Amino acid sequence: MKIAASFLVASLAGLGFWYTRPARPADPVAVVWQGPLSNQSPLTPTPRSRFTPSTRKGYYNIDVVGDFMLPPTKTVTFCGAGRNLHVQQDRTKLLRRGFSAIEQTRMVPNVEIWLDGDPPRNWKSSLQQSQRSLIVYQAYFANSFNLPWAQNSELARDVTYRTPPGARAMRNTLFQASSELAGGCYGFGDCPQGTMKSTFSKIFLDIENEGTSSGNQQEQANLYTFMMKTLKDNVSPQTEVGSIAPVPHNSFGNSKAEHYMVKPDWLWNTPARQTNTSKQRGMPDDIVGKSYADYADFQMPGTYYLYPDFDYSAQHTGDGDRHWLASLLAEQEVNRKLSAKKRIAWHWVFNTQSADFPKSGKAEHAAPPAVAEGMAVFYWFTGAYGVLFWDDHKDLVPDQPSPADPQQQGLGNDRNYACYEHYMHGLWRLFKHHGDLFNGKEIYLNEATECSYDGGKTWIAYNANQIKTRNLPFVRAIVNGNQILIAATKAYARPEQTTKVMLRYIQNGYNFYTTLSLKGDEIFLGRSTMGRSTGSR
Repeated sequence: MKIAASFLVASLAGLGFWYTRPARPADPVAVVWQGPLSNQSPLTPTPRSRFTPSTRKGYYNIDVVGDFMLPPTKTVTFCGAGRNLHVQQDRTKLLRRGFSAIEQTRMVPNVEIWLDGDPPRNWKSSLQQSQRSLIVYQAYFANSFNLPWAQNSELARDVTYRTPPGARAMRNTLFQASSELAGGCYGFGDCPQGTMKSTFSKIFLDIENEGTSSGNQQEQANLYTFMMKTLKDNVSPQTEVGSIAPVPHNSFGNSKAEHYMVKPDWLWNTPARQTNTSKQRGMPDDIVGKSYADYADFQMPGTYYLYPDFDYSAQHTGDGDRHWLASLLAEQEVNRKLSAKKRIAWHWVFNTQSADFPKSGKAEHAAPPAVAEGMAVFYWFTGAYGVLFWDDHKDLVPDQPSPADPQQQGLGNDRNYACYEHYMHGLWRLFKHHGDLFNGKEIYLNEATECSYDGGKTWIAYNANQIKTRNLPFVRAIVNGNQILIAATKAYARPEQTTKVMLRYIQNGYNFYTTLSLKGDEIFLGRSTMGRSTGSR
């Protein structure tokens, strides 16, 4: 029995109780359909590239797929490993394998970015502005500008915003650190006449000092707001700025039911206001009432995987269990409802390091083929804008002997990088064959994707956590006009296992039904032209 929340609050308050909202959302109600199903429509499966994954250490074959480009509405920045394997033969090949931009540290010196002193007169970078990205790490603030706050957020109340009027110019100010990024145009040879404005397409902040004590939160919110405002004042109109944190909500890969009930994290949208000392330290009044979220161009919800996400023998169906696809989708499902900002996730196809989880102490485990390919497919079904493809290693030297030090084994050149091939294969399957659907007119169904798991008797739409905890196949769809594109998989399924699931789309005048037969944990991708509804269901 349901009771109105206001009545319940009043009643319990009178009894000396406090009302708290449920820890998890109510389950959706299945729609029972007794009548005949309309004629089912076949799907045209998306081709797969035939290739033998590389077994060489420290190597991947960028030619497992042919040329293709991302649609203009999407972006993938390469900050991965091993561009040196192919860049000398063809500098542009990476930009024709699903990547649309290069991070500064992976650029070709004096061709894509000038690094040796002053560039020659009239020199211009070979990269278009849309092809340039920059990651600004914690050390930039802490070391280059002597701002220890970047490594210890409890020092927020000690940060000087900018040099006080009449004082000698100070370098260790947040204004100086943020405004000097304007020089990002210099290495590309395209600074505006008489001034500097950064001409990177994307600037990603990776400071990771967002957590702080409750008494320090206003100071922290002030600094993040001021930093983003200053950055935006010093970049070109085409430059977008965001940060790995804060995000509206960070699930850390857990995809729990309770995450669908959260409010935005405090640092995301706490308005700046003057504190007892902030004005003396140079905080301007023009940011009062504004928040970090007001200035950031995009949010960066996403999660790095731990080894349990790759372990097919582990338990994956509990509410708190790790699950590669549930975490990928849930992170986006939660955050897209908390903020309308564009979303760009960090993707890494190895496990991140955590001593708290088995076999996760080192980043030595590559994402299995279906996981690597699935990341490059399912992520885009959430309506996300972009990806920052990252690795903790830069250049690769193939076929090196294993290091004598056991702690270095399985790292860098000692890794198998076939996971890159599977990731590019996923991008190729999606955007080579269906790039026309990502034109800004598409509709992302996300957790409103209606499926039947009992042969069409009942229909229901689940979020990622609900699919995980019921051990059901994952299905997501994109609709654009009369076209429907469907991705599906039974995560962690055995190779010989076959799973059937039905999908329908009966909105906007369409009456579409189809049955999917999923093999193992392969990533199914298929497309169909939908017919108009005739009233039959």
